[in-house]
Amino acid sequence: MSVRVRYAPSPTGSPHVGNVRTALFDYLLARRFGGQFIIRLEDTDRTRFIEGCEEEILESLRYIGITWDEGPDVGGPNAPYRQSERKEAGLYEPVIKQLLESGHAYYAFETSEELTEMREFQQINKQPTGYFGGNWRDAAPEKVAAAQAEGKPGVIRLRMPRDQRLVIQDAVRGRVEIDGSTQDDPVLIKADGMPTYHFAAMVDDHLMGITHVIRGEEWISSAPKHVWLYEVLGWEQPMWVHVPVINGKDGKKLSKRHGDTRCLDYRDAGYVPGALANFIALIGWAPGDDRELMSMEEMSSLFSVESLNGSPGIFDPDKLIWMNGHYLRAMDAATLRQMVLDYAKRPSTHAYWNEREEGAAMLAGLKLLVDAEAAGDPRLDAALRLEQERVTTLAEFGPACAFFFAPQPELDEKAVEKWFGEAHVAPLFANLDQWLSEQGENPTQAEIEAFLKAQVDVLGVGKLGPIVHPTRVAMTGRTYGPGLWELMEVLGRDRMRERIAHAQTQLR
Repeated sequence: MSVRVRYAPSPTGSPHVGNVRTALFDYLLARRFGGQFIIRLEDTDRTRFIEGCEEEILESLRYIGITWDEGPDVGGPNAPYRQSERKEAGLYEPVIKQLLESGHAYYAFETSEELTEMREFQQINKQPTGYFGGNWRDAAPEKVAAAQAEGKPGVIRLRMPRDQRLVIQDAVRGRVEIDGSTQDDPVLIKADGMPTYHFAAMVDDHLMGITHVIRGEEWISSAPKHVWLYEVLGWEQPMWVHVPVINGKDGKKLSKRHGDTRCLDYRDAGYVPGALANFIALIGWAPGDDRELMSMEEMSSLFSVESLNGSPGIFDPDKLIWMNGHYLRAMDAATLRQMVLDYAKRPSTHAYWNEREEGAAMLAGLKLLVDAEAAGDPRLDAALRLEQERVTTLAEFGPACAFFFAPQPELDEKAVEKWFGEAHVAPLFANLDQWLSEQGENPTQAEIEAFLKAQVDVLGVGKLGPIVHPTRVAMTGRTYGPGLWELMEVLGRDRMRERIAHAQTQLR
């Protein structure tokens, strides 16, 4: 099967999960069948155009591992790939001329006030709202010519059928029939001469040979207009694929309160590309079995529009966190090190956390990692490896590893109150310091474990907990973390002695 698909965003805002999911589905379908994936920017609404948005759209796709075969930045045989440039190139003029000459499009000259009055009348009288002909659908040619001669600003509208049922063959919903008389006449060319989405997108899809149009289900109400446009122009329709909306876990449409945010915020929060792509792909699609963790290559080999779910997809942030943690744990040491350090140095990481309450701690910890790399600290890889099993985002490596590299960890006050007043803790710290003074620079975890376990009998505490917990607080400042023997081995003799000395000043 020959496949050509396009992702056609408008540079009017930052791409969010729903936008990126559409692009990802396009990409997976193209790769599955050895087809082409095209990026086209629908920038005809100049009033809503946002400078820099195009770059953010492309950066968002690159972040999750999407590449494209044709587009505004890479060119291609169907250039240009910005609709404003396509308009200037005159690509839409022959088509609109054909529609006017065939009577399937017409000029309309209502003012904005007249259109407002029309809608208010329809609402008051409980009529369908929209433009169903007004004063111009059946206007005589002389009336149109007179308006043009007067220089009246006008639009060009598509003449929808009033006695015909329109059929949409959708890959997700199957056959959908809609009465043409319920459809208002959409604007094809605005008063400023710019084409609308209803017109430009369909013309571009035809000229670019698009075989599948994947888009959100909010467009299915407009699909009859697009089907009719294809029909009157005598063009073969693409396969329509209207993917369902994304809801939060509460069943309501996804919004900021569910965690929806701009795609690049996930990057800056510390989510790795593979995990986010994997997570987004499974919102409304399943490979046909129970597998959930898949690389981009695996998803590409399994994806089909027939396997898309017709029910709303669920955005579950807990699942994303779990999935991201899995991807982190699966990384080899070299990849993990590079990814953490690249993340810690990225300016957008700092911009993201500087806007958040917990950002100072995150950035302080990440800076310690960068400084450790610059100093050639041999403990860096070991520290990352120990925390790899515990963290769920790249950002968490900063505060998680901070105690390895800070001169002294900040001691948790509640932990100090609980443990540092016990009678056995002062001799425990004294014994540990004495033992370390007799060791080489890097006692092994086996040696550390043997010594501390022996202290159970030496101090008569009966079990290991009273030995482990105060020692962990002294070494890390907290009551949780990686294995005690392992982290103490990474700290080394001299740093352990420094921490014991500090802890002794806090004894109750």
